[in-house]
Amino acid sequence: MIPTVNTPKQPKFANITPDVVLGKDVRINEFVNLYGCSIGDHSMIGTFVEIQRDAIVGNHCRIQSHTFICSGVTIEDHVFVGHGVVFINDKTPSARGAETGKWHLDATLVKQEASIGSGALILGGVTIGRGARIGAGAVVTRNVPDGATVAGVPARQMTAGRSNADS
Repeated sequence: MIPTVNTPKQPKFANITPDVVLGKDVRINEFVNLYGCSIGDHSMIGTFVEIQRDAIVGNHCRIQSHTFICSGVTIEDHVFVGHGVVFINDKTPSARGAETGKWHLDATLVKQEASIGSGALILGGVTIGRGARIGAGAVVTRNVPDGATVAGVPARQMTAGRSNADS
């Protein structure tokens, strides 16, 4: 079965491959590239966004323009991703990685209700905790605890996170 775009109007200029799985009432703006990914109910995908194969965007998410979400990224429900955010899935990139079989995908998880500021760079292999806030322009190189706010290059914690007992 070929999934359909469940929006009132199919984007005029969009590359959406048949293997993309879209939830109910997904809003997709023009000039996007979506292939092999999954996008949950009531999410919005902004202009000039690319979402690669095997990436997952949950329900009620807002992905702003000029954002790149690569393979291996999972974004849970109610997450905001600002303009121009870039996710990276390989800590040791090489032009010969695919040829030699040494390429390794570093998966990233963004938990529910997190918010990522515009221009942030999220390195592979990290988890951004539930309700965490990533400052604009931050470079996230390590895990961010639930409820914490991080900012800077590299991103450093500005507020204390919540422990599991607080959730």
